[in-house]
Amino acid sequence: MSSNINSVKSADCYHCGLTIPPGSNYSAVINGESRDMCCPGCQAVAQTIVDSGLDNYYKHRTEAAYSPELNTKDLPETLLLELELYDDENVQSNFVKVNESSSEATLVIEGITCAACVWLLDHHISNIEGVSKAKVNLTNHRARITWDKSQAKLSKIMAEIYRIGYQAHPYHPDKEEQLLEQERKRATRRLGVAGIGMMQTMMFAIALYGGALQGMEDKYVSFIRWASLVIATPVILYSARPFFIAALRDLKTRHLTMDFPVSIAIGGAYLASVWATFTNSGEVYYDSVTMFTFFLLIGRYLEMQARHRTGKAGNALLNLLPASAIKLVDGEEQLVPAQELKLDDIVLVKPGHTIPADGIIIAGSSSVDEAALTGEYLPIRKDIDGKVVGGTINVENPITIKITQVGDETKLSAIVRLLDRAQEDKPKVAQIADKVASYFVAAVLVTATVVATGWYFVEPAHAFWITLSVLVVTCPCALSLATPTALTAATGTLRQNGLLITRGHVLESLSTATHVVFDKTGTLTEGNLSLQEVVPLAGHDQDACTKFAAALEKHSEHPIAQAFHDQHGDLVATEIKATLGQGIEGVIDNQRYRIGKPDYASEILTQSQPSLPETSGQWLLLCNETQALAWFRLNDQIRREAKQTIEILHSMGLNCQMLTGDNSSAVAEVASQLGIDTAISGVSPAEKLAHVNKLQEEGAHVIMVGDGINDIPVLAGAQTSIAMGGASDLAKTNADGVLISHDLLRLADGILLARKTQRIIKQNLAWSLCYNLSALPLAAFGFIAPYMAAIGMSASSLVVVGNAMRLNKLTRGSVHSHDRDQGTQSAKPDAVMQNQVE
Repeated sequence: MSSNINSVKSADCYHCGLTIPPGSNYSAVINGESRDMCCPGCQAVAQTIVDSGLDNYYKHRTEAAYSPELNTKDLPETLLLELELYDDENVQSNFVKVNESSSEATLVIEGITCAACVWLLDHHISNIEGVSKAKVNLTNHRARITWDKSQAKLSKIMAEIYRIGYQAHPYHPDKEEQLLEQERKRATRRLGVAGIGMMQTMMFAIALYGGALQGMEDKYVSFIRWASLVIATPVILYSARPFFIAALRDLKTRHLTMDFPVSIAIGGAYLASVWATFTNSGEVYYDSVTMFTFFLLIGRYLEMQARHRTGKAGNALLNLLPASAIKLVDGEEQLVPAQELKLDDIVLVKPGHTIPADGIIIAGSSSVDEAALTGEYLPIRKDIDGKVVGGTINVENPITIKITQVGDETKLSAIVRLLDRAQEDKPKVAQIADKVASYFVAAVLVTATVVATGWYFVEPAHAFWITLSVLVVTCPCALSLATPTALTAATGTLRQNGLLITRGHVLESLSTATHVVFDKTGTLTEGNLSLQEVVPLAGHDQDACTKFAAALEKHSEHPIAQAFHDQHGDLVATEIKATLGQGIEGVIDNQRYRIGKPDYASEILTQSQPSLPETSGQWLLLCNETQALAWFRLNDQIRREAKQTIEILHSMGLNCQMLTGDNSSAVAEVASQLGIDTAISGVSPAEKLAHVNKLQEEGAHVIMVGDGINDIPVLAGAQTSIAMGGASDLAKTNADGVLISHDLLRLADGILLARKTQRIIKQNLAWSLCYNLSALPLAAFGFIAPYMAAIGMSASSLVVVGNAMRLNKLTRGSVHSHDRDQGTQSAKPDAVMQNQVE
């Protein structure tokens, strides 16, 4: 047999090689061409391969695949044949990392609804023989599995995932985004159907409630019931379908989650209503069923949206790398895909282009913008033998680099791995909730069974309706809404006031925080250099010196030059000459001037260099050929509200720290001005994450506030992470919240409202439990009819929602708002706190 079998005869199945029977009309588009198949089984398997982005399987296979005859009685056999394709090394090359004795694959898992699903998958996969590690990420639904390839096959592992009710796909960034988009569309359609159905059935229910009080003819009652049945049925069969599927999976795995009682309540009330409609007896509960479904779907939809934002973050981070690179072969330029670069390749990077991989400069010198990795705004000078990082931008001159790291070994890939690891370590509060729900579910089922049995012997005619009353009255509707309604209300309030919350756990974490860790550049400071001070020398005029400097810097786009661009003057500089990493030189009115680093600028002096001012900061020296004219101090302006914010946080009992990649003297100056006790400078992304992890291991509850891509791992690793509004898109995507108003005082608002939110959640939970525990015995003894139980359930939900609506207003004193308008910072933190808490 040849090395591949793609040249099958046109009369043979492209997938398995068997003869296509007469009359068969099955095909799939593979590598841009329509290929004939012998049966629907081969068509389904081939389409799965294409949809998973694994088209290369057909280019590299050495033998025909098995023909998976579609047989509903033998579905596991068909599924196994399909999954065996993933054992091929060529197919695995895009998503499996192979080590000496083990393999590691990243899979996307469909069907996860809560933390209990993650627990089940973790334990089940870990117990498979040959699997050494299995970690499922609740945030992005990805599983990272490590196994001994001599003891287990990937197809076996994936089959076990399917066996317990989930679907596994190889992780591919583009393919994953397609799956996320499909999931979003399905969820939107389900939510829309449930919303429309709820509004219509509630309208009919009001008529029925009114008729029960004032009287209504039977024919109208019957008509309204039948109309409600028609409207509610699509909600149950379509919108509520995920709950029923999850409940069946719970039964299969013997691990109960909140989906199980939800399904019993929805299904039981719907079936009872259908029975009452057909027999024209009893009560109907279509309004309660549709309302319950709609509210629960809203919670699921918001959770899904936050998870999708996180899932796309790692993909976007890898997109920092360019699609192509200029490779030098025997001195000639060749445009090649960046993914095809190998170790020791020679690459030319022109000004403005992105460096395609990690390497060392072997020719040329330039400045490199490393803001994507360090978060700092100043380009870094790079000379021969200097190391450059893939994803950063060459600013000034062409450079030639020798590739030293590609693929998973690059620094950018390392940041992605840090991000994944940090997200895996996120707190899983939902696991505790589902564990409690399991006991709650068991108690409800036992109680309903006892009630049904008792009434069957006492009064069989009432047994069903009383049992239904028990199920409805103990339905965890208010219990399920207690937390999400409060979180939704608080989240909306904070969004309106400039703090966007992107994950549900944030408000809980904010309320229990003990430490707030800030990045410096772009967080505590504005992130732009500005002219702070001018020190004229030898009696020279300050304004005149500033105009000379502005005339020289006008011709540069360097971040330092930006600080002078708002200084207006009529002077014109000619014969401009910029020296990389040093400064700029030019002629003004026939006199040569230099501005830049002191050593550089003083080279044209005939006298010695003047002494550096004592004030810390970044100093530039302006000289002409005869004398030094002035010192200019540049610095990153501290945010106007930063000092007040730190004071407020201190008064709230929070410990404030600063972590930054900057290692200049400005770090100590910023910390001193703001009253921050702990400031650590010159730290890498990994070191930032290590510091925060150490704090959390010591029992601290950390809020991390940052703005750069270099902050992504620590933003993901902190229990709570907040990104500035001007942060990179990736930092905002990975953060738990975003200060869209660019105002640090909103962080204090968020913490205060979070504490109030926790109080309201506790009140809601207490009310829900008290209601269920008090109504249960009344229903069990027949004192509460099913319609009363439905009204009670709805009323308890309204109480919970109404209490949560108290969070819709953030009662804020005018103290710090007024001060910001006036440009002062005289407000006292205690006064601000008191006004905000009330």
